[in-house]
Amino acid sequence: MAFGADELRVLRRALAVALHPVPLADDDVRDCLRLADSVDEAVRETGRLRAFLFAELARYRDALPGTAIGYLERLQDALAAGYDPRPDDLAALRTLRGNPAATAVLRRCQALAEQSVRSRLTERAIPVPAPAQEPSPRRARLLALPGGRAADAPKPGPGPQPKPEPQPQPKPDERPVPKPSEVFPPRRKPVPPPEQWAVG
Repeated sequence: MAFGADELRVLRRALAVALHPVPLADDDVRDCLRLADSVDEAVRETGRLRAFLFAELARYRDALPGTAIGYLERLQDALAAGYDPRPDDLAALRTLRGNPAATAVLRRCQALAEQSVRSRLTERAIPVPAPAQEPSPRRARLLALPGGRAADAPKPGPGPQPKPEPQPQPKPDERPVPKPSEVFPPRRKPVPPPEQWAVG
């Protein structure tokens, strides 16, 4: 898209106002609106030309091999306009391998087709979430209960802390260990009852 001298002047004025907003005169507003309409019309015309070019390319491709020269010309124009080569174009170019120009265009179309496939795969790729890590088991923390020695102990201060007093060790039991015979006395044999004889 090319701009004339007057259009460039209006464009520079519009950019300057966008960077440093100031009130515009009525003539400047009308010029900006006309320029915007011209740009919109140029975009629409470009779309119409692209549609016509792609339709012509399809007609020449369907008429191969008799239209090889016209097809190659229109294919190169379409590629310059951002055309994405289709499988039909690659198949048609393979039938024209005897033509050096067709071989060169085929290599270019294959590279563009591979690049287009990679781009589509990248857009459709779904990121795989990282596996959730299970929380590591933690040891239960021991909590101090109110009372006991901790309640009476002095709180630490900034000065030196007193050493804890040694706790008295329990003395071993001084009683003698009883013998097994004292704990478990021997069992006595039962005495049989005296037999009574019947007197006849």
